[in-house]
Amino acid sequence: MSPLDTRPIPITFTEVDDVYPPFPVGPTRTETDSLGSVEVPADAYWGVHTMRALENFPISKRPISVYAELVRALACVKQAAARANHELGVLPDEQAAWIDEACTRIIAGEHHDEFVVGVIQGGAGTSTNMNANEVIANLALEIGGYAKGRYDVVHPIDHVNRSQSTNDTYPTAVKLAMTFSLTTYLVELDQLRRSFDRKGHEFHGVLKVGRTQLQDAVPMTLGQEFHGFATTLGEDVDRLRETIKLLGEVNLGATAIGTGITAEPGYAEAVVRHLSEITGLTLETAPDLIEATSDTGVFMTFSSVMKRSAIKLSKICNDLRLLSSGPQAGLGEINLPARQAGSSIMPGKVNPVIPEAVNQVAYAVAGTDLTVTMAAESGQLQLNAFEPVIAHSLLQSITWMRQACWTLRVNCVDGITANEDRLEAMVASSVGVITALIPLIGYQEAATLAKLALRTGRPVADLVVEAGLMTREAVEAELSPSKLSGLHITQSIPVITMQGEPHE
Repeated sequence: MSPLDTRPIPITFTEVDDVYPPFPVGPTRTETDSLGSVEVPADAYWGVHTMRALENFPISKRPISVYAELVRALACVKQAAARANHELGVLPDEQAAWIDEACTRIIAGEHHDEFVVGVIQGGAGTSTNMNANEVIANLALEIGGYAKGRYDVVHPIDHVNRSQSTNDTYPTAVKLAMTFSLTTYLVELDQLRRSFDRKGHEFHGVLKVGRTQLQDAVPMTLGQEFHGFATTLGEDVDRLRETIKLLGEVNLGATAIGTGITAEPGYAEAVVRHLSEITGLTLETAPDLIEATSDTGVFMTFSSVMKRSAIKLSKICNDLRLLSSGPQAGLGEINLPARQAGSSIMPGKVNPVIPEAVNQVAYAVAGTDLTVTMAAESGQLQLNAFEPVIAHSLLQSITWMRQACWTLRVNCVDGITANEDRLEAMVASSVGVITALIPLIGYQEAATLAKLALRTGRPVADLVVEAGLMTREAVEAELSPSKLSGLHITQSIPVITMQGEPHE
């Protein structure tokens, strides 16, 4: 092939290598469903339904176990169901105890690698539910002293899935997983807020030029700017906490479409009561189970709040990149910690890589919000079949945002410093300070002197005094840092200590 040959270079690959997870090559056991028999790895806790899902959905190459909170949530739901069914007398003592213990182990973090179906799947989450049923059933069998696959003793559907349908267990588990994940995200988001707040106090008296539309405006302090970042993040903490209550309404007990078919009388009340005890969350049964089984509005609400949080954080990162731009030919007002070499060709170049990474997370979260919207709209009649992509999108957003907040705080914000000499010089040469004198000399005089200052490069204070409009002492008093920034009328702001306790 010549250097100018534009024909595509042939690419070869082994199709088997592109399959995830790999199909069994060692000892197997035979399991059977309504479609026939399938060979399953002998040591796997999952079974025939999971195997079929692996064959059908080798799409994302990401198993549901990447979201540990979802696996925990599934086990919590199954444990609550076992306890409710035992309480109502429809699940024998031994099976109930073994299933309960199996769920306890999974909640504690064991056997998560057995949850292998892909995050993207057809069937409204049936494959995920079946994966959970099979793992719990085989683990229960092991606890009871039986071999894997002895479903005559503990059956994945007849026992583990008793009184349930994917259509009520899966969305309930997704809501629990989102709540678990959101709790950890809120911790990181609040820690980031506190980091900005501490920087606000550190830069409390550092005067700078404010900007609107990227043009010089009136003075402020760098501390005020960073306090503003902290305040806007605090607002998102509050909005996200409000969504936890919305996630607490579940359709568990609705079974297939909301009628509760196959569930014992009293099951819905009992299972939600047990689930609340297991998780420590305030949960309640939806008032209309038909509506709750088909509705995905809460996921859209949650997604929009996550997008709001992401976009506001991205805007802050934009500001950090602008304020640190340069360092010689940009604004250069602050210094971000140098984290890595910035160029393979330009020696000494350092880029704002941490804010850039957070920006990209925000773009991804905004994209997943559209995914959630389209999936919610596409449901038909009594069920939305697209909750798996909703769950994946939202759990990924929470996970990425949590990690983004951590790296922004630890690798960037905590180490930011101010270029105080440069800030002072820019304020001294700023024409915007004359705005503070308008009440004393009038707008027209101020505008005339501002143009003169821009043309000559002379300080505003000198021009005002020379024009006989104010004395030197009066000008200096009005242009003092505290008056220019409004600090003389700003209420004291509580300091957030490293331990997180506020004090004045």
